[in-house]
Amino acid sequence: MKEYKYRINGNLYTVKIGDIDNNLAKVEVNGVPYKVELEKTDKPVTIVSSPRPSAAPRTQGGEKVIAKPKVQAGGYSVEAPLPGVVVSVNVKVGDTVKAADTIAVLEAMKMENAIHAGHDGKVASIAVTPGDSVLQGAVLVTLE
Repeated sequence: MKEYKYRINGNLYTVKIGDIDNNLAKVEVNGVPYKVELEKTDKPVTIVSSPRPSAAPRTQGGEKVIAKPKVQAGGYSVEAPLPGVVVSVNVKVGDTVKAADTIAVLEAMKMENAIHAGHDGKVASIAVTPGDSVLQGAVLVTLE
């Protein structure tokens, strides 16, 4: 229920609005319940107050999102800053990278985001391929 407070002619009213189903709203004013009929529209109005879960991201092949691999001792992992789809991986295992180098491109919310190495090092492993869906914090590349 949504709760609102109104002051009308100096009097304070607490109004709670519940579910609305087929132009009938459940309303409570200062603790007194009312059923309020709304003006008819062309189509019935239904508002559901419970949240709906969203589907987990999947790869283009339909597989589940990749698991987060463990980092070897002494390695630095470059993680996804937000959930999205890997567009490209710009490095290969064995490449030497600088902190500002773009190592991958991640698409999130219809925008491409350049993912930088963050540290100087040598690419030890690559955990993703283009087209993979990743969650925030998933390891993309490991540097040594």
